[in-house]
Amino acid sequence: MSKAKKNWTEKLSDSKDLPKVVKIEGKMSKRWGEGTVAIPAPIEVDSLMRKVPKGKVTTINEIREAIAKKHKATIGCPITTGIFAWVASHAAEEKKDAGEKDTTPWWRTLKSDGSLNEKYPGNIELQKDLPEGEGHEIIKKGKKYIVVDLKESLFRPS
Repeated sequence: MSKAKKNWTEKLSDSKDLPKVVKIEGKMSKRWGEGTVAIPAPIEVDSLMRKVPKGKVTTINEIREAIAKKHKATIGCPITTGIFAWVASHAAEEKKDAGEKDTTPWWRTLKSDGSLNEKYPGNIELQKDLPEGEGHEIIKKGKKYIVVDLKESLFRPS
């Protein structure tokens, strides 16, 4: 008998053995140097995403910095932070579809370069409409959609 596949909300709640801080080693040290990396729990990333107020945006890098600071690590893990933001976005939509009102405003968390994350829920039009509805101008630059006023609108969660 196979195990039922977890829904997004269950994935968000499954912290496994996280958060944890480990030494930067191997391939990671070529890019990030020496020190430690904080690997967050999914719910931690969600919690930081929830702090971004209406009219503001943040990026995965700001979330990573907050995680590193909280755990007194050199960096926040770029891979798991991005994955857990993706899980949080889908869990928020799942909760919204179930009738919950207070869900994570995932559209306020951008990729590191200030562009919309095409892996988040819905199509690019939905992803544009939500921040535009909060006063942000979104323009297409090459294949990416970016928030024009990123510097003025940037929020650093802590």
